[in-house]
Amino acid sequence: MVLERMESPLTPYLPIAVVLAVAGAMAAGIPFLAARLGPRSISPTKSDSFEGGNVPIGSARQPFAVKFYMLALLFIVFDLEAVFLYPWAVNFQQLGWFGYWTMTVFASTLVVALLYIWKKGALSLES
Repeated sequence: MVLERMESPLTPYLPIAVVLAVAGAMAAGIPFLAARLGPRSISPTKSDSFEGGNVPIGSARQPFAVKFYMLALLFIVFDLEAVFLYPWAVNFQQLGWFGYWTMTVFASTLVVALLYIWKKGALSLES
């Protein structure tokens, strides 16, 4: 009597599980070993500011104005516009008039948004 070995449907995923287990062990093990085996000497030179050359003044926990974050978010939005413009420009001839009008609507929406936020004063960092 020959016993047949049944293969599980999860067998192809075993290498992925092994890689995830090794990565998890390394993610937990490296910081643990660094904390246990690394040097612990603290000197004034190590506590000094790095590469800036300026002595830190005050607390690093100063609140930033909300306008700074708004400007950063607006930069990301308009940067994504450039990400969409490049593939459109590369495939411009293949897309034809449909692609032209689609991008015109997309760009005009962003221009209207830019005019709106400009009028609201979101682009100026002065209070």
